[in-house]
Amino acid sequence: MTAARPAVVVGVGLSSAASGAEVAALVDACLARAAAQRADVTCVATLDRHAGDERLAALGFPVIGFPAEALAEVVGADGDARVEEAVGTPSVAEAAALLAAGAGARLVVRKQHSAHATGAVGRGGASA
Repeated sequence: MTAARPAVVVGVGLSSAASGAEVAALVDACLARAAAQRADVTCVATLDRHAGDERLAALGFPVIGFPAEALAEVVGADGDARVEEAVGTPSVAEAAALLAAGAGARLVVRKQHSAHATGAVGRGGASA
């Protein structure tokens, strides 16, 4: 019997200026840093108001959105006062990755930046 693999979640924060190509390149770079394949990804996690964003849907993964209040309560995510002022939580990418990866989640790739987006990779669930 094979043990269940831990969830691999890509957390993404993005501004309206981010292009779909920019977001896709950032996600691919985050996965490379995590030594993970696209097939390993359980979902993309983000701020709830971006959950239906076509740039995220184009990545080909399920997209989960969380309210800013829930993201703000996540322990272990690095925050930014400018982000908190803009969207109501100091962290989107890291907090969303941790929250979506579930109990025992950890960041395997901390926040990475592109010009208009951030990405992070969380792993959790089964033994990590």
